[in-house]
Amino acid sequence: MSTPFGLDFGNNTSVLAVARNRGIDVIVNEVSNRSTPTLVGFGPKNRYLGEAAKTKETSNVKNTVRNLKRIIGLEYDDKEEFSKEAKFSTSKLVKLDDGKVGAQVQLAGEQQTFSAVQLSAMFFNRVKNTVQVETKSAINDVCIAVPVWYSEEQRYNVADAAKIAGLNPVRIVNDITAAGVSYGVFKTDLPEGDAKPRIVAFVDIGHANYTCSIMSFKKGELKVLGTAFDKHFGGRDFDHAITEHFADEFKTKYKIDIRTNAKAYNRVMIAAEKVKKVLSANTTSPISVESVMDDIDCSSQLSRDELEELVKPLLQRVTEPITKALAQAKLTTKDIDFVEIIGGTTRIPTLKDSISKAFDKPLSTTLNQDEAIAKGAAFICAIHSPTLRVRPFKFEDLHNYSVSYSWDKQVEDEDHLEVFPGNSTFPSTKLITLYRTEDFKMKAYYSHSKHLPRGVSKNIAKWDIKGIKLDDGQESVPVKLKLRCDPSGFHIIEDAYTLEDVTVKEEIPLPDDAPEDAEPEYKEVTKTIKKDKLQIIPHTFALGSHILNSLIEKENDMYNQDKLVAETEDRKNALEEYIYNLRSKLEGDYADFASDEEKSKLRDMLDKAEDWLYDEGDDTTKAKYVAKYEELASIGNVIKGRYMAKEQEKIDALKAKEEAKKAAAMAEKLAAEAKAKKEEKTEEETPELDADGDMDLD
Repeated sequence: MSTPFGLDFGNNTSVLAVARNRGIDVIVNEVSNRSTPTLVGFGPKNRYLGEAAKTKETSNVKNTVRNLKRIIGLEYDDKEEFSKEAKFSTSKLVKLDDGKVGAQVQLAGEQQTFSAVQLSAMFFNRVKNTVQVETKSAINDVCIAVPVWYSEEQRYNVADAAKIAGLNPVRIVNDITAAGVSYGVFKTDLPEGDAKPRIVAFVDIGHANYTCSIMSFKKGELKVLGTAFDKHFGGRDFDHAITEHFADEFKTKYKIDIRTNAKAYNRVMIAAEKVKKVLSANTTSPISVESVMDDIDCSSQLSRDELEELVKPLLQRVTEPITKALAQAKLTTKDIDFVEIIGGTTRIPTLKDSISKAFDKPLSTTLNQDEAIAKGAAFICAIHSPTLRVRPFKFEDLHNYSVSYSWDKQVEDEDHLEVFPGNSTFPSTKLITLYRTEDFKMKAYYSHSKHLPRGVSKNIAKWDIKGIKLDDGQESVPVKLKLRCDPSGFHIIEDAYTLEDVTVKEEIPLPDDAPEDAEPEYKEVTKTIKKDKLQIIPHTFALGSHILNSLIEKENDMYNQDKLVAETEDRKNALEEYIYNLRSKLEGDYADFASDEEKSKLRDMLDKAEDWLYDEGDDTTKAKYVAKYEELASIGNVIKGRYMAKEQEKIDALKAKEEAKKAAAMAEKLAAEAKAKKEEKTEEETPELDADGDMDLD
């Protein structure tokens, strides 16, 4: 049975949660952290994913790819968006054949280029294995939380990345909506029935973006009323502002320019992030970075007031998403009952003050700011599970942009229709009927391209509808189309079929006063019924099966290579440890259990094995390490066997001694008990004397 898995796909770190044990649990990774760095690194032999990539990031900065969430679906020629992302990237971003952004890295001594979809798949595969190890169960289904501003193309990219990683993406959900689900499911005091719903504003400021959503809650129900965002407002912008400040200071103070050295800049940015966190609880924070560049150690400090001055342009944008979300929901701040803040960046005091002032209300932190999204996603995944029973919870999200469908003009005067208006809810289904003369094409597109964020394609999908058949004398045939915006926000054509009118006899109901033996009467009625099911050939942003299978195979090859490298390193370490342990024990525990000839031979073998290990064997195959280990163990285990046999004799002798001691004690105890019983019996049989000294025989 697959465990439902929820993934909060973060730009800096990602959080993993599963539905189990009648609740939702956050999964810790291999170093017991409750979040995993969203990083993919590449080395001389294998990849470094998650925590491993973070550990090696400073020394491997050019081969470590970050900001996966931001570069997926990004157009290389979109200069404005690309330039904003490039300044946060340490790896080389390149243009792919499809015009998208990819990363060029060195893996196993070769220059390779990977798409953002592949990079995301590598990370997804890593966290999938983390969850499998922790839960000791299969992980197939996943619900992935993504930003509300993700386009349809980006959502397909994330779904494809999940498939490459061997996951089944049952739902791609807006991250702030997942947080709302977490709130609605675990709150026990929500209004019911005809009571006024609770209106809650959620403000999520993470590493790279800022979202505000207004939601309405009743028990077991959630509706998104309005959502707005600033996709270039997040914790990394604060980190960048602090780093730029110290870059200028160090240039003047130490005569070094960290902007010319990627490693130096990255080290200062890591320190800047720590400064930001310290300033969330303190008014000043020191910064100290050893050997930044040219063997120069740098130190300084920053106050909270100085930070607020550095990020003043950012702080001026705080109220905009709030104002837009309220306008979309057609509400005012007075209508808001609670303001919930989530995301690590909302811990910054000046941001909290700005948000509180914008709503004119105190802020609530009843949700875990870092884990609410992942828990909501895990619950949503559990809803889709056929084997788990979860409490009923209904939720609807909003279309940010209006979507229209168009078709070949054959009979109708109109050739397009706005099917899903902006601000309408989804998932939703619409049925339309067209009159067709032959096979035709349909297209879905955003109705108003000027409202779209930069870089988002107006076109969504195309379909070929085939199988139209006209009867003799028929000029056109009615076609019913089931258009759907599914739970993941994908616009699809779910079904298409032709209709035909048939005449059937329908019984006319008899009047109440009709005699019992009255003959039933019938009338002819024309009914429209389904005739032929049509073939739907989609052309979406999803990868074709051939390309997808090829990428799955490539990911599996790299995964197996990573596994082999890890196993080889384990065998090498095991051999090294065995050499030192056996040499030590030959002088200690094993000294009396080997002849001088055996000791001499084994010492010689250990010396040669050690020389080989640090020379020719420093980088060899797993099989050679195993063979060398077994060669030493063939003699070492004989001596170890003698030692273990002697130790077992000692243990057996000690056990026998203890058993004998216990038996003696038991015999002594039984003898004492027998003696006591004998004395008691003798006392009972002895006659008592009366006051005169005579025996009382009565």
